[in-house]
Amino acid sequence: MFGENLTTEGVLETEVCIGDRIRIGTAEFHVTQPRQPCFKLGIRFGRDDMPKRFVASGRSGFYLSIVSDGTVGPGDAIHISRRAADGMCVADIFALKMGGHATPETLRRAASLEGLTPSWREHFRSRLG
Repeated sequence: MFGENLTTEGVLETEVCIGDRIRIGTAEFHVTQPRQPCFKLGIRFGRDDMPKRFVASGRSGFYLSIVSDGTVGPGDAIHISRRAADGMCVADIFALKMGGHATPETLRRAASLEGLTPSWREHFRSRLG
């Protein structure tokens, strides 16, 4: 419904961190950033308030990059194969980007996450002033 490539169950933004590696089937992925809503969401659902509702839900989903190719099929187990040493959970990064409470310390931490996409790191750096 949201244009995702994978729809999962039980993989929560509060439990998955930026930089984590996830194995599904024989493929391995790297968690890079939360999804963020855009105006197209409102158009798709015929509601101007959908981006705000999306943010309020805290259920952003997240983007993955492919670490190693493989086969992924319905019902394949999803395992975190490696935790990021410096990771912040997807939910915290999403809330921080969407205007959540930010201290200089949390902004610096987010800006330094190796696994986070460069544009998101730059966003947090710019908020530091």
